Amino acid sequence: MKKIFYFLCSTLLLLGIAQAVTGCKKFTPFSLDHLSFSKDTVVFDTVFTTIGSTTQQFKIYNPSNKSVKIEQIELMGGANSPFRINIDGIKGTSLEAMVIEGKDSLFGFVEVTLSINNQNLPMIVEDSIRFRTNGKDQYVKLAVWGQDAYFHYKDLNEGVWPNDKPHVIYGYAAVDSAKSLTLQAGTNVYLHKNALLYVYKGALQVQGTLHHEVVFQGDRLEANYDKVSGQYYGIYFHEALPSTINYAIIKNGTSGVHLYHEDPSNMGYTLQITNTRIFNMSRYGVFIYSGAKVRAENCLISQNETHALLVLEGGDFNFNHCNLLGYGAAKGPAVGISNYYSNPFTGTTNVGSIHEGTLTNCVLYGTTDFNLALDTLSMNGVTLHFQFSNCLIRSDSVFNEPYYSNVLWNQNPLFNDVTQGDFLFSPNSPLNGNGMNTGVGLDILGNPRQNPPDIGAVEL
Repeated sequence: MKKIFYFLCSTLLLLGIAQAVTGCKKFTPFSLDHLSFSKDTVVFDTVFTTIGSTTQQFKIYNPSNKSVKIEQIELMGGANSPFRINIDGIKGTSLEAMVIEGKDSLFGFVEVTLSINNQNLPMIVEDSIRFRTNGKDQYVKLAVWGQDAYFHYKDLNEGVWPNDKPHVIYGYAAVDSAKSLTLQAGTNVYLHKNALLYVYKGALQVQGTLHHEVVFQGDRLEANYDKVSGQYYGIYFHEALPSTINYAIIKNGTSGVHLYHEDPSNMGYTLQITNTRIFNMSRYGVFIYSGAKVRAENCLISQNETHALLVLEGGDFNFNHCNLLGYGAAKGPAVGISNYYSNPFTGTTNVGSIHEGTLTNCVLYGTTDFNLALDTLSMNGVTLHFQFSNCLIRSDSVFNEPYYSNVLWNQNPLFNDVTQGDFLFSPNSPLNGNGMNTGVGLDILGNPRQNPPDIGAVEL
């Protein structure tokens, strides 16, 4: 009996301690409130079919002081939905029993990839995410504007590209030896990371018109990519046959137009580029290397990080009524010209000729004090010929060589708003009426040239 007594006493004591401990805890039931969201609709800008989007995010809030239990989170389109969701690090189309502490939140992430729909017009694809708490359903809608396209992946091209749908380039789209590719007015070309339009010993004819330009840009169409440089490489001409670019917009790449040498049988220009805007390149607007020849007229090349125009190891250039500007993220002079290149890996120096080095009616200006760099080597067999006429140049040095004629040094062109790329100018600008008549009838905007004309790509 004594042992039983002690046993009962011990059991009662333990039960008492347990009750005392549990009695100190206050039971907190889940909140009967519902959720709130940072967005009622997650919207994606235009996304090309087969190309995944960037990730969009939203937040799921518990406004209550108590924890709330989400009974189920479901992507309504299920496994067949083009959307993919991730809630607080957990992927899936149906998630259950997730708890948000009082006054806390979860992150939701959404991506989308669209299948090919064989439609020329943009399409709208929608879905939703259902959140069930305390028997109530709440929805976050998902919407994407999709666009089918012609896709090019390391392929060969010739003839005429249709312009009813955009063209998207992965790797490269090549124009092979002796072939020719034509891009019609209104063609839109989107290039993936590091991609290029590669003209190898062939010809490219870009035939844009005013208000129906041919546009080259990266394939990320979200608004936060609008001003991101370096999204693709550019247009590369390798010993090309005579080519033309008229009324094009080339933006947000690495080197807008890159030319290496030219076809030995070509006695004329490798490229004639007119009425074209090239801007926001992470390196160069136009890069002429090792003997290529370029004629440019009514071109606006601006806001490139290294040079608007670079000539290296020789080559010919004739730029008339062009804006060669160093605004934006530019770190070097707007124009850099050199007839040699010293290879740091081999220790060798290659020297070329510049038979035609002409800038007429051009603006060389920017935020730095040094917008023309001319560095040449003279030796037997090398020709150097320059003529810079009726240009406005910002430079920390004023040059007196005879090939500078009627140059306006260090006068502010009074552009409207360089931060927004608005290079129109006021009537009291020194650009107004100080050009030389070279027979160019219209400016880049289609306005008639006066006599004498204005300096630059735009006529007031």
